[in-house]
Amino acid sequence: MKKYLILLMMAMTITMFGACSPEDENEPEMPGIETPETPDEEEPGDQEEPDNPDNPDDPNNPGENPDTPESDSKILVAYFSWGGTTQRMAQEIANQTGADLFRIEPTVPYPTDYTECTEVALEERDNDARPAIADNVENWELYDVIFIGSPVWWHTAPMIIATFAESYDFSGKTVVPFCTYSATYRDETIARIAELTPDAAHLTGEGLTSGRINAENVGTWLREIGVIE
Repeated sequence: MKKYLILLMMAMTITMFGACSPEDENEPEMPGIETPETPDEEEPGDQEEPDNPDNPDDPNNPGENPDTPESDSKILVAYFSWGGTTQRMAQEIANQTGADLFRIEPTVPYPTDYTECTEVALEERDNDARPAIADNVENWELYDVIFIGSPVWWHTAPMIIATFAESYDFSGKTVVPFCTYSATYRDETIARIAELTPDAAHLTGEGLTSGRINAENVGTWLREIGVIE
């Protein structure tokens, strides 16, 4: 009898310990905010922040502006980037397609502090917010193919992507979604961007972690969807 009671108590202890496991469904999940980084960083999960995560380029020495429109292009890469990762992917797409670049900038900048930014992003998601965008795309009617990209924020696209998608007429256009992410919710974010542009045709999107953003991976995807040869 004593042996039976000991075994029963051990089983109850294991059950209680398992209920507190980090994999419990009630455990809060990380938001997946785009990790601030410099272009040379390789680790997608690295949380170290640079001195100026909101704009990895030196504002006092901008050099070539990657978002300067190219003439006669019928492809647009519109992207939102907080830490610079999505910007790198957008620039690589533009390099290989000859597309124009349009950076989606909020009228009110997001906090540069990671934790503060996650709080703002969560509040926007929970309130179905539409953050205002500072600029408009010029000559929208000239573009046939629109790449739309963002980081994964709280398991989906940031709400400013919804603002962008609802600001333009996508009838007759082809949308190609893309995203950058740390670990998960890649497919959900790509699907959300497509969902936000129901009047457009869609090509298969792509999501890459920071360390996989390179000419080879982006080029393979672009060839698979027929954007480049």
